[in-house]
Amino acid sequence: MDIAVLRDRQRTLAAEVIHQDDFDVMPPRLIGGADVGFEQGGEVTRAALVILEYPSLRLIEHQVARIATTMPYIPGFLSFRETPALQAAWQQLTHRPDLLLVDGHGIAHPRRLGVASHFGLLVDVPTIGVAKKRLCGAFTPPDAEPGSCQPLMDKGQQLGWVLRSKARCNPLFISTGHRVSQATALQWVENCLQGYRLPEPTRWADAVASRRRAFTSLPQG
Repeated sequence: MDIAVLRDRQRTLAAEVIHQDDFDVMPPRLIGGADVGFEQGGEVTRAALVILEYPSLRLIEHQVARIATTMPYIPGFLSFRETPALQAAWQQLTHRPDLLLVDGHGIAHPRRLGVASHFGLLVDVPTIGVAKKRLCGAFTPPDAEPGSCQPLMDKGQQLGWVLRSKARCNPLFISTGHRVSQATALQWVENCLQGYRLPEPTRWADAVASRRRAFTSLPQG
């Protein structure tokens, strides 16, 4: 795996990311959530995509794709490892989202191309990165109360937001993925919160991928 080639590819793709709002439908009627994990010691990549109606945030579709992992884990280049399975799950969808929240970073990445930006470019859909951990940048910790947020900064550029989505929980790292502004990214994550740490789209994607009780207790079919 040629790291220099991957790095150049990241920079090329990052230059194509649209940092302004460019929605086909506003407010979105359907909001998607995406989550990627690995099984069998990393040999299998699992991608889950869910579709929720807005504003009810009712789950109407879910798809899971499992494919052979196409490249090893290389820090900073995870999106190249994750996007093939996301594309496979995307092809299975009956409904296509007007907005997609991705469990991972958008432009809050050393070369401004996390999985939310990378996949947003591939499918040309507005995307938002919703990550659980910081990858790069500096911030002042948000206050303890839910809704408190602070900018995530790197080299004088705002990469996103650090949002306290739930009391006594670590904050989330919200960033533009593609075709969404920073302010709108924060707004739509907040719109999708329902008392949990994660917004409903990525919470459901995680539940579907992991077959958590919240998902398995729903009537199937």
